[in-house]
Amino acid sequence: MKLVKPKKFLGQHFLKDLQVAQRIADTVDAYPDIPILEVGPGMGVLTQYLLPKKRLLKVVELDFESTAYLRENFSQLGEENIIEQDFLKMDLEKVFGGQPFVLTGNYPYNISSQIFFKMLDNKELIPCCTGMVQKEVAERIAASPGSKTYGILSVLIQAWYHVEYLFTVDEHVFNPPPKVKSAVIRMTRNDVNDLGCNEKLFKQIVKTTFNQRRKTLRNSIASILNKTNPLSAEPIFSKRPEQLSVQDFIGLTNWVEKALEA
Repeated sequence: MKLVKPKKFLGQHFLKDLQVAQRIADTVDAYPDIPILEVGPGMGVLTQYLLPKKRLLKVVELDFESTAYLRENFSQLGEENIIEQDFLKMDLEKVFGGQPFVLTGNYPYNISSQIFFKMLDNKELIPCCTGMVQKEVAERIAASPGSKTYGILSVLIQAWYHVEYLFTVDEHVFNPPPKVKSAVIRMTRNDVNDLGCNEKLFKQIVKTTFNQRRKTLRNSIASILNKTNPLSAEPIFSKRPEQLSVQDFIGLTNWVEKALEA
């Protein structure tokens, strides 16, 4: 069967370097005893190194040409384990019958952030997520407070996951070469089961403040509070969002919730 042509509208950049593929596959070994779901397998460059791990492996791919290629060249996967769907629309509870799994892949660049937001929505099912993304996205996810790259993804993911920036990948190992460098990361669930605040409000505050990141919290938080709630004189309100740790955002969320209740 002929090779699959990368499709720009799907954000496809097929990895050519087998050594890099092997290194990415080995990142799932942090959780060696649970199934694996690979997103965007393309022509199976990563899949071929996941299969020997002797764990239940399923792949989800939106591109019908790629799924046809996988069925023809990776019969050992099993027809039922090649899922031709949009990952973002999948019910992840049904993939392995409610069993936790490792999420991995050479993620399509155009939806990588959405993939990680879906991971967060299913964090009890996904104790470990690994894979390759744009270097810029990886840096944002792993960033510390005070960094220019620290933002929404940093806070929301680090609230629930320990993040490791593993290694950088050059452009020339892809077909077609992307215009940016890539990076491989691993996120493993921390021991937090409850943030200690209203999680929905926490997300709203993180997104609202970083969407106005040049403003101090005194100005950005005002849009969440109704006019009858005066803002506190606490020093935190003179800060900008990138100066706050996850714990600071949790404390801020509790303050805002009390103010809204009052």
